[in-house]
Amino acid sequence: MSTATALAGLAACCVLVHTASSQAQTAQKYPHKPIRLVTASAASQTDIVARLIGTKMADHFGHPVVIENRAGAGGTLGANIVAKAAPDGYTLLLQSGQFAIRAAIQANLPYDSIKDFAGVTQVGYSTQVLVASPSLNLKSVKELVAYAQARPEQMLFSSSGAGTGTHMDVERFRFATGVKARHVAFKATSEAMIEVVAGRTHFAAVPLGPALPLVKDRKLTALAVFTPKRAPSLPDTPAMAEAVPGYQRDGSYALLAPAGTSLAIRRTLANEVKRIVELPDVSDRMRIMGFVPSTCTPEEHEKILRAEIDTFTKVAKLIGLRTH
Repeated sequence: MSTATALAGLAACCVLVHTASSQAQTAQKYPHKPIRLVTASAASQTDIVARLIGTKMADHFGHPVVIENRAGAGGTLGANIVAKAAPDGYTLLLQSGQFAIRAAIQANLPYDSIKDFAGVTQVGYSTQVLVASPSLNLKSVKELVAYAQARPEQMLFSSSGAGTGTHMDVERFRFATGVKARHVAFKATSEAMIEVVAGRTHFAAVPLGPALPLVKDRKLTALAVFTPKRAPSLPDTPAMAEAVPGYQRDGSYALLAPAGTSLAIRRTLANEVKRIVELPDVSDRMRIMGFVPSTCTPEEHEKILRAEIDTFTKVAKLIGLRTH
């Protein structure tokens, strides 16, 4: 080995050591001022989760965590603020599955959903439940599939709007099972559920929280939950993976930072979120909301986010929902 080559190698090692040392020092000093946590509209589940986490994070870090609601444009207004923010860990985005869906269906976003963000951690996911009208007298996913196959194009499913989670979950279910059904979009989840209760639409995928009272009163029939495991509040209702082998739930709630935010800071945040969601009072509150905590490392989160966007992009193209 030549002297020049050896010196070059030594210099490279010094740079790596210096970079790692700098990142470690940054993480040790972080945070030293308030953190801005951007979410969707007030009183949404994203907002509630943000406040649960933000309160505990502020207590632990000793600095305020300011929740900033930026509603509108399907969450893109808030996401754009974070995409353009300084990559110092003081402006973060708590996003729902709508972030990946928006990336899949809207080509002209003011940011790049992959390149402009750095993954911090998945927080968890809300429990969606596949419900059917009691008038159909169906007891399982298998029976719904058979019923629909015997009536091609006659089945109707309702959602809270084209491109929402309640819409995309059913579309994924349809492609996984071969169910042919027409989509009827409404402005709110409550409207989508009422249509199923009344029998004007046949089935829907809706959040478990608002659906549970109607299921308990037998005004809706719960066929499966879109979670890896059964929901504690509906122990007799199977998880979708039980009814449709290999089915995976997409669309998680997660914490994102601007691209360029150091891995050391993101790991600090990921570890803190993991600590928080494992606290009994937080996990109990989340379960009542029908929310399943599920955290990961920043590296794992970036893989999850890419996979979610890829999945929803494929679905959007199949149903012709992708805009240009």
